[in-house]
Amino acid sequence: MADLLDLLEKTSRTFALSIPPLPEPTRREVTVAYLLFRIADTFEDAAHLPPEARIRALCDFIGLLRNPSPAEAARLSGEWTAAGWATHPGYEELLGEIPFVLSAFGALSPGAIEAIRGPVVRSAEGMASFVARTRDGWLALSSLDDLRAYCYVVAGLVGEMLTELFLLDRARLAAVAPDLRKRASAFGEALQLVNILKDAAGDTAERRSYLPTSVPVEEVFALARRDLGAAGEYIEALERARTPRGILEFTALPVELAWATLDRIEQKGPGAKVSRPEVFSLVRRVRQALDAGDSVAALCRRH
Repeated sequence: MADLLDLLEKTSRTFALSIPPLPEPTRREVTVAYLLFRIADTFEDAAHLPPEARIRALCDFIGLLRNPSPAEAARLSGEWTAAGWATHPGYEELLGEIPFVLSAFGALSPGAIEAIRGPVVRSAEGMASFVARTRDGWLALSSLDDLRAYCYVVAGLVGEMLTELFLLDRARLAAVAPDLRKRASAFGEALQLVNILKDAAGDTAERRSYLPTSVPVEEVFALARRDLGAAGEYIEALERARTPRGILEFTALPVELAWATLDRIEQKGPGAKVSRPEVFSLVRRVRQALDAGDSVAALCRRH
């Protein structure tokens, strides 16, 4: 687990904070799942490489997920690392550790493997379909529906997968399962919309336009706020079912960070970020609420 956590810390500051509190075996399952999604994201995000190469890499990665082969994983991992797919040192290291991550994936329970493989494959397939729409080096989304379809591919499916992992072998959550599943994709969409609003300038520099020019940006902000409201309802359902504390902390932290980031972007524009001290203050607030037995859903829905 130490090696998986090391990869996690090098590839995501947010998830390195929120995943460790999860109870086992969910912590290991979510760690492995995040790393698999991050591998697919690395191929999608490689704007410095031709769309055809990115689509081929995504398809090869899907092949590894569907038909695991240590030898093929080692071969492709070596090729991808040598080809300079990743411009981020942590992502580059992750590509070099693909055989290890796939081995950890294969060692999970059958239920967890089933819950993870399908969403990762569908996400990678969806990423490939959006990369294929690149024209003259540009990828531009055309409508709010188009934006939501993209968010579902890269984040809504993550929300659905996490929900199935939370439900796995937890009979007490059965009563709220319909409420969780109803809001799972909106939860993921909310976090992705906030990231898109935050990173708009950087995406433009890499010749990607996720914010459709035909849609007033105020509509995207409004959608993000509605989705964050649904995320708060999701956490409220978890609380009703007396879900383990670690799951509540894991779900509440990114929602609180998303609210804070959204407020900052509205105040200062794209590219504005929540500072590291503010993040730690936010983490402390969530943990203090949990320590006191207060509702973190109420904290997340205070806006």
